[in-house]
Amino acid sequence: MQAQKINANSDQSKAQTVYPILIVIGIAHLLNDALQSVVPALFPVLQNSMGLTFTQLGLIAFALNATSSLIQPIVGMYTDKKPSPYALPIGLTLSLFGIIGLALAPSFWIIMISVLFIGLGSAAFHPEGSRVAYMAAGNRRGLAQSIYQVGGNSGQALAPLMAAFILLPLGQIGALWFTLVAAAAVVLLLYIAAWYKQQVNKSKPVEKIVVHKKTMKHEKRLNENKRIIVFSISLLIFLVFARSWFHAGITNFYAFYAIENYGIPIADSQIYIFVFLGAGAIGTFFGGPLADRFGKRVVISLSMLGSAPLAILLPFVDPTFAYLLIAIIGFIILSSFSVTVVYAQELVPGRIGLVSGLIVGLAFGMGAIGSVALGVLADWIGLTNTIIFTVCLPLIGLLTFLLPSDQKVREMHN
Repeated sequence: MQAQKINANSDQSKAQTVYPILIVIGIAHLLNDALQSVVPALFPVLQNSMGLTFTQLGLIAFALNATSSLIQPIVGMYTDKKPSPYALPIGLTLSLFGIIGLALAPSFWIIMISVLFIGLGSAAFHPEGSRVAYMAAGNRRGLAQSIYQVGGNSGQALAPLMAAFILLPLGQIGALWFTLVAAAAVVLLLYIAAWYKQQVNKSKPVEKIVVHKKTMKHEKRLNENKRIIVFSISLLIFLVFARSWFHAGITNFYAFYAIENYGIPIADSQIYIFVFLGAGAIGTFFGGPLADRFGKRVVISLSMLGSAPLAILLPFVDPTFAYLLIAIIGFIILSSFSVTVVYAQELVPGRIGLVSGLIVGLAFGMGAIGSVALGVLADWIGLTNTIIFTVCLPLIGLLTFLLPSDQKVREMHN
């Protein structure tokens, strides 16, 4: 005899999609990631005003990623056991304090402490934000996760614009303008937290006894499914890791490549990054509905393999054609951004926070470490060869054929 906890959320397929909540959590995600993007956008300002070295800037970036990404699985594990609606506004309040500290910091160490506050706020936000999107999804999980994730991608895409129009003209103190962004996010998340708490109270776990005849065949099937799930999650993390290295290579180094090879000024080189991230945000939105229709593994495979030949062409085209190409690449490869989260959630049902932390947090954070590795590679083999290496990374998408189909995933949990 085996006891299973059946949550009221389990008949998600019959529930209505709560679009107002999805839109609000998407906007909150945009504001959160825009705040996080203030840190790298401030790097040129901090380097000029405080004389920070590249090593110090690297430590700031590492502190941000270590707190905002790498501890997300820990937060997710805790909130899976004990849902925490008010972790959302509390997290953004920490980010608010971090932004104030960043704007007024007189020294490197105060900047580091401020960045830790921003990172912790983001780490508290993401797993619970994914849970809200899941709860409000109804039978449109792909679309719901896309609405949530497109907010984050749009916030990241704003970084080059923030640097150009706010932080470079105003300097470090210009970051104070983003306290308004943080305050707006806190207000939105107080509304979300109240709705989230209502849902938790409505869906108290109901104990249901399911009788299984313990046969060797049944035990063998359970063990086989467990092996498939562990392998699939590990492979999915590796695929997101590779995609994140590609993302880091383009966003951190392609601008330098464009300056060196096309002879354009710094401001113009940033347009390529904005086009890539902006098109990626649009691709993130469309990826979810496409996955709802054609299957999640299909979209994950096509997003990497479909972008691979175009990415390989990128270093060899003229500067005008590069705008079009980098937009198409961004759209295709980031179309699976939200889909990988939903696919992982269905592989491991009931562990929304942990899975979101692993896919969005740990894997993406480890991808950020790729920035350091690619920087070392650029010093070693040159910028052009590093870009050529980077654009070959989507070929790793061939491994997606080893993932179980959507139908197989459903059968494992029936």
